[in-house]
Amino acid sequence: MSRYSRSEAELARSLTLFPGGVNSPVRALGSVGGVPFFATHGDGPLIFDVDGNRYLDYVLGYGPLILGHGHPGVRDAIRGALDRALCFGAPTQGESQLAERVRALVPSMERMRFVSSGTEATMSALRLARGVTGREKFVKFDGCYHGHADALLV
Repeated sequence: MSRYSRSEAELARSLTLFPGGVNSPVRALGSVGGVPFFATHGDGPLIFDVDGNRYLDYVLGYGPLILGHGHPGVRDAIRGALDRALCFGAPTQGESQLAERVRALVPSMERMRFVSSGTEATMSALRLARGVTGREKFVKFDGCYHGHADALLV
């Protein structure tokens, strides 16, 4: 029996639900001949899968989990935010407070934009660069993942 038998079963199930069996092509591992493991939970720097395997999580949510999984300070902050609301489609004072903190840590940063994903960040950076330079073309590194926007996948 494979040490990934439950992950293989979960992949078979998810292939009936999602293109490639995953919600982001980078997670499929098909191009490198692998089978993705299906995560169940994290604890500090570790992540665990449905097969009971334990991994040192070098990805850490692609950045936002720099303090690890389940850090007590982060949990407390999330609980406090949930008490106020889950999500707004409007600006908040908290955004400005965070931006002022970022600017204090990076004084050369005049303005910034908060986004929800790396794809959004790349798209915003390209839009800004095109606006400033007037150029239509940009350089993309072959074989690298720059996000799932059409212009970045070609």
